[in-house]
Amino acid sequence: MQHQQQIRLSFLLVLFALCAADDPYRFFTWNVTYGTIYPLGVPQQGILINGQFPGPNIFSVTNDNIIVNVFNSLDEPFLIHWSGIQNRRNSYEDGVYGTTCPIPPGKNFTYILQMKDQIGSFFYFPSLAFHKAAGGFGGIRILSRPLIPVPFDPPADDFTVLIGDWYKANHTSLRAILDGGNKLPFVDGILINGRGPNATSFTVQQGKTYRFRICNVGLQNSLNLRIQGHKMKVVEVEGTHTLQISYSSLDIHLGQCMSVLVTADQPPQDYYIVVSTRFSTPILLTTGYLRYSGSNRPASGPLPGGPTTEIEWSLDQARSIRTNLTASGPRPNPQGSYHYGMINTTRTIRLSSSAGQVNNKQRYAINSVSFVPADTPLKLADYFKIGGVFRVGSIPDSPTGGGIYLDTSVLGVDYRAYIEIVFINDEDIVQSYHLNGYSFFVVGMDGGPWSSNSRNEYNLRDAVSRCTVQVYPKSWTAIYIPLDNVGMWNLRSEFWARQYLGQQLYLRVYTTSTSFRDEYPIPKNALLCGRASGRRTRPL
Repeated sequence: MQHQQQIRLSFLLVLFALCAADDPYRFFTWNVTYGTIYPLGVPQQGILINGQFPGPNIFSVTNDNIIVNVFNSLDEPFLIHWSGIQNRRNSYEDGVYGTTCPIPPGKNFTYILQMKDQIGSFFYFPSLAFHKAAGGFGGIRILSRPLIPVPFDPPADDFTVLIGDWYKANHTSLRAILDGGNKLPFVDGILINGRGPNATSFTVQQGKTYRFRICNVGLQNSLNLRIQGHKMKVVEVEGTHTLQISYSSLDIHLGQCMSVLVTADQPPQDYYIVVSTRFSTPILLTTGYLRYSGSNRPASGPLPGGPTTEIEWSLDQARSIRTNLTASGPRPNPQGSYHYGMINTTRTIRLSSSAGQVNNKQRYAINSVSFVPADTPLKLADYFKIGGVFRVGSIPDSPTGGGIYLDTSVLGVDYRAYIEIVFINDEDIVQSYHLNGYSFFVVGMDGGPWSSNSRNEYNLRDAVSRCTVQVYPKSWTAIYIPLDNVGMWNLRSEFWARQYLGQQLYLRVYTTSTSFRDEYPIPKNALLCGRASGRRTRPL
């Protein structure tokens, strides 16, 4: 039986090759296991990929086909989500429970991804059961194709920098706290590439320029990063080449990625890299090193200072990160050739977060609806037309002000519509939202309540296009989205405990078309579970 499945999968890959004959294939085989790790000096159970924590980086080029065969050697179901990878026309491969059946213990599943029309810096992570607090994450980089111009010279080297807050407790203990209806305590520390204080270094040569791809893969906190004596020039944010502005420190919010260029233009020695929490009490920090090759001089002097709780500082920086309109993106045409600000939106959706108790247990909600997973992935229920799993419109598209209630929240939107979403944050923390399957234009953010008059201050010319955006306390953030990717797409808080306890929903981007040009058919090797168990995917 397994041999027959392998033959079928091989045949499927041949069919994909015929459809994308010019695009290379890259194959990965990953074994997901538990292992003992010591990132903060005490032993804890981590999730390793091929024995590595963090997991291996995925190196790719625009339009590459990425085939990842994942063997789940854990004792519970497992899924990997490819954060920022749009999986165009193919939400079945998205690796979240609303789209993809979990890989059972002792089994494997082969993801078939394509980096279609994308460049930039992203990451993957385990999406189920609070596994993210144990590891299983790694970097993804998508390089431009050889003949597509890039708006900066090739760097001397290209580093992945995964920063994130961390608990000493195992993910099972943290999950039990949440399942019991309680809030998690404050985090214990910050990691740089899976290591604690003074354990990570990046070696450079004097006079050369390096690319650092920084992603906040943490659970709870916005982070600020700075390098002693060195400026960081932002050049790319989640697939968009930006105006090249230099900063002495950078706020990177939960789930966000950005690329910076750093020139080794100081006297040869070691320099501190500092990562600290933002908007938190207490402020936690960790250190690594920028190490000049050939020098034995240790880092010295005070640690470079950074912002702590200042919101205006962060807001001003966020507004300054804008699209480079003349640079190419994944295609040769300039990024500014799509005039997003000249298109009329057809619908406004306002989404407001809240926290509260339901049945004496802590829950979080969007527009008063606290998401509960259905017994079947929503995309499979949609494909097989299984009733009773979810209801389109189960969440209102504006805040009701009512109390929190539980439901499987699915918001229906139309394929090829052009919509405005306004995230409203009446709470005292920074929110961070991610939308799978898409990049969106961050047209505005400000303090106070949002109204239609707020549109007068929107940036309709060179707003950055990205997939994860922050919303400051007592503030709003507005985005424009061209709905050009059919499927079932998760919109969630990146504050992982809040996501786990309901601060998420699914956007069902729907068309009546059955053409493969609009949406791929269900993968032949798709796992089937819940009420979809026993059904047929499709004939080859």
